[in-house]
Amino acid sequence: MTTPALVRTPESRHRIYFQDCDQLGHLNNARYLDYFLNAREDHVLRHYALNLGQLAREQQAAWVITKHHLSYLKPANHAEQVLIRTQLIHFDNSRLVVEMLMLDADGLRLKALLWSEMAYVSLTTGKRAEHTDALMDLLDQLDVEDINYDPDGFDERVHELRRHFKQQRKAAGHPDE
Repeated sequence: MTTPALVRTPESRHRIYFQDCDQLGHLNNARYLDYFLNAREDHVLRHYALNLGQLAREQQAAWVITKHHLSYLKPANHAEQVLIRTQLIHFDNSRLVVEMLMLDADGLRLKALLWSEMAYVSLTTGKRAEHTDALMDLLDQLDVEDINYDPDGFDERVHELRRHFKQQRKAAGHPDE
C-alpha cells in the first residue's frame, strides 16, 4: 500500500478584518506577516499533522525566523476574501525557506509575496540545531523542487510570478488592469 503524497502547496481563504486595516481600508503592511504566518501554521497542522508548539516541546528545538523578504503588489482590502498559498522552497540540515503568496479570491492576481527564512534552534542552548532524520524526510517530501531558490533571487521570483499570473488571467479571459 502506498502512502498518499502530501500537499506541497496548501491554500486557504481568509477574510481581511477591519481592525487590521489602515485609514484607506487596506491591510496594514505589518499585518501581512500575521496573515501569512497564521495561514502557514494552519496549513502545517491541517495537512501535515504538525503542531509546532508540541513539536518544539518534544524536540526541544523550534524554527526561528531569521529574515523576511516581502513584496506588496496590490492592496488587500477590508472585508475582501484572499487566498493564501504556502510552500517550502528550500531546506538544509538546519534551515528552511517558506514561500507564501497572497492572491485575490480567484487565485489569479498576486497581492503579496513573502519568503520567510528560518533557522532550527535548540530551546536549551539558543544555538542552531540540526533537523532530526524524521524532519529531514518530511521536508524532503514537502520541498517544491521546481522553484529554483536563490537567496538573492527574491525580486526575480516576484517578476516570474507576476508574469505567470498575468498569463493565467489572460487564459481565463480576465481583463488586466
